[in-house]
Amino acid sequence: MFETLPTSALEALDWQWADYEPFAKQLQERILNADTLHSFMADWSKLSALLGEVASRLNVATNLDTTDAAAEKKYLNFYATIVPEQAKMTHVLNEKLVESGLQPANFAVPMRAIDAQIQLFREENLPIFTELRELETQYDKIVGAQTVLWQGEEKTIEQMKSVFIEADRAEREQAFRLIHARRLQDRQALNELWVIMFKLRQQIAQNAGFANFLDYTWQRYGRFDYTPQDVRQFHEAIEQVVVPAVERLNEKRRHAFGLDVLRQWDVSAELPGRKPLTPFKNGEELEAGSETIFKQLDPDLGQYLTTMRAEKLLNLENYKGKAPGGYCTSFPVMKRPFIFMNAIGIHDDVQTMLHEAGHAFHVFEAVSLPMIQQQHAPIEFCEVASMSMELLAAPYLAQDKGGFYSETEAARARIEHLEGMLVFWPYMAVVDAFQQWAYTSGDAALDPANCDAKWTELWHRFKIGVDYSGIEDWVATGWHRKLHIFTVPLYYIEYGIAQLGAAQVWSNSLHNQADALRRYRHGLSLGNTAKLPDLFAAAGAKLAFDADMLQQMVELIETTIGDLESLVE
Repeated sequence: MFETLPTSALEALDWQWADYEPFAKQLQERILNADTLHSFMADWSKLSALLGEVASRLNVATNLDTTDAAAEKKYLNFYATIVPEQAKMTHVLNEKLVESGLQPANFAVPMRAIDAQIQLFREENLPIFTELRELETQYDKIVGAQTVLWQGEEKTIEQMKSVFIEADRAEREQAFRLIHARRLQDRQALNELWVIMFKLRQQIAQNAGFANFLDYTWQRYGRFDYTPQDVRQFHEAIEQVVVPAVERLNEKRRHAFGLDVLRQWDVSAELPGRKPLTPFKNGEELEAGSETIFKQLDPDLGQYLTTMRAEKLLNLENYKGKAPGGYCTSFPVMKRPFIFMNAIGIHDDVQTMLHEAGHAFHVFEAVSLPMIQQQHAPIEFCEVASMSMELLAAPYLAQDKGGFYSETEAARARIEHLEGMLVFWPYMAVVDAFQQWAYTSGDAALDPANCDAKWTELWHRFKIGVDYSGIEDWVATGWHRKLHIFTVPLYYIEYGIAQLGAAQVWSNSLHNQADALRRYRHGLSLGNTAKLPDLFAAAGAKLAFDADMLQQMVELIETTIGDLESLVE
């Protein structure tokens, strides 16, 4: 009967569970033995792909327009009525496969995840997941509605980013305080939302027999190859190695501006005498320039983006009502990725595009694996795919190589990116340490004042070299501004781990770019068929948490920044 399953998810966007149920029942009742294993897995994968793509498309629709009530209704209905039934179906099929004693070829790693899913499954958690999904859309709506009146025009918070790279310090401070005041208007609403979410997440963990949501999530995210203690070691390594490097950057910036102290509205501004980089005017130009860069880097990668442009699989520009952030999702039936962004015409948008394209290339490289459980790599390695692409594509940013900039501007862009890598690690440590504290502190995190205090403590531990006097509320409410804390809980350490892996891929490329790119693509092609350390190794990197590896990469970054600065002066 599976030949009647739609070959396009667009045909199933209005399906109810009753439409999927016959296929689920047929799988659940099918005889499973060595002769039927292949067809069983193929049909299960086909049904899962359809459900996955429908979910992705409904989510994208709500993100493209957070004011679209009809899209929101469809999305929430899917998660209220279909996702719980899908979870039950998957649990039954997982048990059926495990109890059969059979294992498809090249399936050892997915089987490890299936065993974990079986252990975690609790039917009483399904309505809680639905409720959390609805609350997550509330966060997007609150933040997506935040605008300010700037020089007579209504601007989104994303659109205001361009002000902070301008040279006029008084305007930067004015914009900073205006945005901060607007965000504080939602402080109570976000605090209330957090308390509800926190209680529900801890209840999920308790229902599944875990002491807290951190331990539960560790297994849910499939973090089989490292521990919370490894992550805490990584925090300490960042404090030891990277925080002093960022302090050096801040001191250099303070001196360049001739300031007594550096303030938050100074940290992104262009240095005196330099105009902000303006790489493109609209999304079309960003698409075209990125396509050229990737074709220069690797013709196959360039063709992937050509395909995405032709099939309208990018939505890049910011506008009012669009959900915040940027991401790449996949449409498994179509076997294609989709990139969502909030571009406003600054260099950070170029970096985001290169980053999300790395995720898109991962989809293209792994999609030929036969079963959907084999295609989705661990999220830590997914971020290696994206962060490595930012670095591998960097040499092609100059116009003489097809990019957006003059040679001098390209050097500035690369400096900005490399400095951003250094600045990111301490910020990542703040976000991850905050979340680890929240979900292991008993009920302490139920009081938003305690959350403010913990975030402030961590901020001053990892973010050195800036004067925050007079903006203590801005520091304390920083956790409100990190959407992952609300919508993707405990997902952030992946970025820090992956950035260290990506730096190693980049280091390899400086010695032999063709080989580094070959190994990178090989790692991507493995999907979820190898363990995390083996995926890193396949791409030419080591899964690491220690200060020694971090020190090597920080030294490379600082040396490269010094070399690039000679092209700018």
